[in-house]
Amino acid sequence: MAASIREAFPAGISRPALRALANAGFTGLHALTLWSESEVASLHGMGPKAMGLLREALHVTGRDFRP
Repeated sequence: MAASIREAFPAGISRPALRALANAGFTGLHALTLWSESEVASLHGMGPKAMGLLREALHVTGRDFRP
């Protein structure tokens, strides 16, 4: 897995979740704002821990998933 994808998302996200994000074309947190939380959660490899970390990272930067 490329270091750039690991660096683009919060520490602690599992490799399966990172692969799911990479395979869906996500390059960073900013891209998550184009998808709803349920759409991201439905990706194979995304679990509750990864979703919590992504949700928190978005909120810290003043962003959120698409409604």
